[in-house]
Order: sequence, then structure tokens, then C-alpha cells
Amino acid sequence: MNYKIYEQLPQEAKDIRIKVFMEEQGFKDEFDDLDQECRHLVVFDQNKPIGTCRYYYDDSLHANVIGRIAVIKEYRGKKVGQYIVQSACSLLKGTVCLHAQLQAKGFYEKLGFKAYGEIDYDEDCPHTWMKK
Repeated sequence: MNYKIYEQLPQEAKDIRIKVFMEEQGFKDEFDDLDQECRHLVVFDQNKPIGTCRYYYDDSLHANVIGRIAVIKEYRGKKVGQYIVQSACSLLKGTVCLHAQLQAKGFYEKLGFKAYGEIDYDEDCPHTWMKK
């Protein structure tokens, strides 16, 4: 596995996010204005894009934020998500936050993140803020 960083949202990241968040999970509003401000990390197996995330600095949180962490179905359970999160964190200094789907909270806890604040909903899906 290796990764590339993009200054703009690449087609590879779009395709992964469409597959995972829109087709599999049913989200409708996957893309937003933040995509223009973020850097995008795409993980490859050989030349095949298999996972992605985006990251940015949030002034109101005084922290870096990692989001839209997604791995294509056939690569789940192969530590690709862990590789994505650890790679992104290694690029960032200071506190790192993420807005986790509640069902993924345990995964992020294993990577050193701790939940804080209230549970909120994004398109009827429960999420919690976590930080490391």
C-alpha cells in the first residue's frame, strides 16, 4: 500500500466516496464546499485506489480534522482504514479530531481517539466527535 496527497478532490477519492457513502450507506449530501479547501489522501494497492480521507485545519476547533474516511468493500478488514488514519495523523501536528459514525467509534478508539460532546446526526446517521 502507498498513498498520494492531492490539493484538490481527485476522481479516485470521488469514486470511493460515491461507492461507500452514497451507494452502500445511502447518504445523499456527500460532497460539500469543504472539499475545495481540504487536502485529500488516497490509498492505492498497486495502482488501484482502495481508500481515502480528507483533512483540514478547523479554526473553531483549534485542531486538524480528518473526515470522509472510506475503504472500498473488498479491502475492509485488511487494515486499510488504520493505514489511512495513521498516515493522515502522521502528516498533522497537534490535536486531530474526527466526526465518527457511531458504529465506527470502537475502531477509532483502538487508534487512540476519545469521544467528546453530544451525539448528533448527519442524514439520520448518529455521529460523535472524537479527538486524539
